[in-house]
Amino acid sequence: MLAITPGGDGRPIVALPDVEAFEQIPLPERNLPASTYEMLARGAAIAPDQLALSFFLRSDNFRDPFVWTHGELLADITRTANALRRLGIGRDDVVALVLPNLPEAHFVIWGGEAAGIAFAINPLLEAGQISELLIAGKAKWLVTLAPFPGTDIWQKAIKAAANVPDLQGILTVSFEPYLHGTAEEATKVRSQALRVDGRSIPVLSLRQEISAERGDGLTFEMPRPGEISSYFCTGGTTGLPKIAARAHLSEVFDAWSTQAFIGSVFAPGKTIFCGLPLFHVNGQLVTGLIPWSQGGHVVMGTPHGYRGEGVIPSFWEIVEHYRVVAFSGVPTVYSELLQVPVGDRDISSVGYGFCGAAPMPVELFRNFEKTIGIRILEAYGLTEGACVSSVNPPEGERRIGSIGLRLPYQKMAVVRLDDSGCFTGFAGTEEVGVLAIRGPNVFAGYINAQHNNGLWLEIGGERWLNTGDLARQDTDGYFWLTGRKKELIIRGGHNIDPKLIENAMQDHPAVQLAAAVGRPDERAGELPVLYVQLKPATTASEADLLAHAVDRIPERAAHPKSVRILAALPITPVGKIFKPALSMLEIEDVVRQEAVTSGVKLESLSVVQDVRLGLLARIATEGDPGPLREKLGRYAFKAQFP
Repeated sequence: MLAITPGGDGRPIVALPDVEAFEQIPLPERNLPASTYEMLARGAAIAPDQLALSFFLRSDNFRDPFVWTHGELLADITRTANALRRLGIGRDDVVALVLPNLPEAHFVIWGGEAAGIAFAINPLLEAGQISELLIAGKAKWLVTLAPFPGTDIWQKAIKAAANVPDLQGILTVSFEPYLHGTAEEATKVRSQALRVDGRSIPVLSLRQEISAERGDGLTFEMPRPGEISSYFCTGGTTGLPKIAARAHLSEVFDAWSTQAFIGSVFAPGKTIFCGLPLFHVNGQLVTGLIPWSQGGHVVMGTPHGYRGEGVIPSFWEIVEHYRVVAFSGVPTVYSELLQVPVGDRDISSVGYGFCGAAPMPVELFRNFEKTIGIRILEAYGLTEGACVSSVNPPEGERRIGSIGLRLPYQKMAVVRLDDSGCFTGFAGTEEVGVLAIRGPNVFAGYINAQHNNGLWLEIGGERWLNTGDLARQDTDGYFWLTGRKKELIIRGGHNIDPKLIENAMQDHPAVQLAAAVGRPDERAGELPVLYVQLKPATTASEADLLAHAVDRIPERAAHPKSVRILAALPITPVGKIFKPALSMLEIEDVVRQEAVTSGVKLESLSVVQDVRLGLLARIATEGDPGPLREKLGRYAFKAQFP
């Protein structure tokens, strides 16, 4: 097992008193770096000639990666920062990137934060969504993938860029350097121009632009702790994602405090695997800034991470080859890895896997540890809190289902709120309430001021962040998520936690994933229904699954009215089950049923996420829609007719 020595203080964090003891030294005396760039520079100085980054384009050639030492990685980040500053990115200007997981994405993220504000955007989004985000973020330069067979990122990016008024130029990144000279000339993008809003903007090669820059130091003043370093899209259930603004101190503190809690896993010579996307905070900090700040080594597997062809099937071979000591994933990743036999692979190097983004089902947790033999550390965090807020202690008791103990120097509490969302007191031990955090890691706020309404809590003259998560804290300081306010199923005024239903399915031998949502009901408001994804090569009937769930749910109101089997549950790009898509299916089914009973023939039907109205059914009918409109008026969801 790994030796854990947090923060250099000589003893591991095992329990809450150790967190409190660690905090006896005032935070200003900890001498934190002033910026993410300075943090990376300090990390590079620890072991400049040791490996920092290994990248392979395809899973079948993972043994032949492209590599950077810490000195080389810092130099490329520095060149990128200097090039961006030369191209006009000032301290308050935004450089957006629409890229898969490539080394250049890291150059732009950290070089962009040094020069201005880095804004990573999901490359799987459609052109219209990318355009809206670029406009909202006032992007000045865009870095994206050059055209290449089999990918549509370039086509989407230039279509999106055509509507962005603040855009001054595009930088392209090519797969060509990673193809050992096999790329066709047609895939190259040289100096070009693109028409945007009636004007011409340059299209340049990122590698060409940074090749002429110095890599031994910034040509401008380093950022200060309170200055904005990054924009991040946050997951939402309706409309355009909110854009969170985070300061250098937020990211630096969170990386430092997490490392102090966890210990020497990120030391020089230790390897962590990066499979989560770099437009997500976990990908950037846990498998980027944190290990590099300590001289550690990151293996980045394919541009698509865990989603890359062959990555999951060959994962244990990759672990064995690189002697990976830790990896970070979401429950769906662990569920998939559980189906991959370890065989005779030597994976003894792995101390543990981090799990966050969504609560891990207890049965999956136990099965993974028992079958694979790797310890899991459940953690909790959110974009608005930089990344990590609490972790189960590696050397202490790991309480299954808990999100662990709070990070040092960050306050975390369960609070009571009144109907208007105002603080009325701290919850007692084991009492469920709303989870709130306060600390240097908490973000500056959303760039759209309206999105900040109801976000902050005033507690004792201090400003706390309302996370929106429901939780409780036990007598030893461990926190436990109990659900999320917006995910509660409300049946006749009775609040039902969907986890209660989902957990009832986790011990079924055929169930891989389960998600409960509310089905609109004209009498009860909502009725619980359960969606299930089966394990490969297994079978089960919906009737059998329903009986299994009902038998294990003590609360009658929480008994699902039906179980629906899908080939694959919808998930977000970082592996969370995307419940709004399931809610859309239920709304669509209700509309179709009511159309039949009311004798109205549908011409078209779509359920969308409206920014203002939430989930909205857009309906066109053949003939008079009146009877259907009257029927749907009894439901809580909104219906829109032409």
